[in-house]
Amino acid sequence: MSVIFLLIAASTLVAAVFLAAFIRAVRSGQYDDDRSPAVRMLHDHPPAPNSLTPNPSPKERGANPSDQ
Repeated sequence: MSVIFLLIAASTLVAAVFLAAFIRAVRSGQYDDDRSPAVRMLHDHPPAPNSLTPNPSPKERGANPSDQ
């Protein structure tokens, strides 16, 4: 009988952790835009370039400067 109480306590703790993670995700804005990702592939224009990964220079790509 004590095993049942242990399992109930453990499952309640796990449920509380998942609830806290969900509340944190909602407050951080993760679920704010749920419409546009589904229809983004239907747009004709390409996505905007990512400013975090700039285009590599020819030197970084390993191209020979005399080839250009």
